[in-house]
Amino acid sequence: MMPVVKTPKDYQVYRISPDATNRLAIVFDRASANVSPTVCVEIFDVGGKQPPNQHQWAVEMFFILKGEGLAHCDGKAVPIQAGDSLLVPPAGIHFIENISSGRLYTLCIMVPNEHFAELIRSGIEVELDEEDLAVLHRT
Repeated sequence: MMPVVKTPKDYQVYRISPDATNRLAIVFDRASANVSPTVCVEIFDVGGKQPPNQHQWAVEMFFILKGEGLAHCDGKAVPIQAGDSLLVPPAGIHFIENISSGRLYTLCIMVPNEHFAELIRSGIEVELDEEDLAVLHRT
């Protein structure tokens, strides 16, 4: 079996709702690569944040690619920045907010999927812009 290779041009990008201040670019999921984890790049606008959310069984991991933020979980906040990794355990009520003067980029992996990819794909399809592509492309 051949490995699946994608570039940022191949990612499908969504805002979960019209007023969302973050976008999710699906890298791999069951629909695109027949795999159980959901892997995406989450892009937060300046001042953007996720709504507080929780996963019953899933573990969610974030690797900070660019920018600075605050990671909130169960009422506690910790600063995060490029190069940091964040692991959110199941059942933790959590959200990330961008405190950078520019966009915040994270690589997000959720295992098991727990309907995350379906939630993303139910949103509004958008595109990566030049700034996003500059961060995500090989140099």
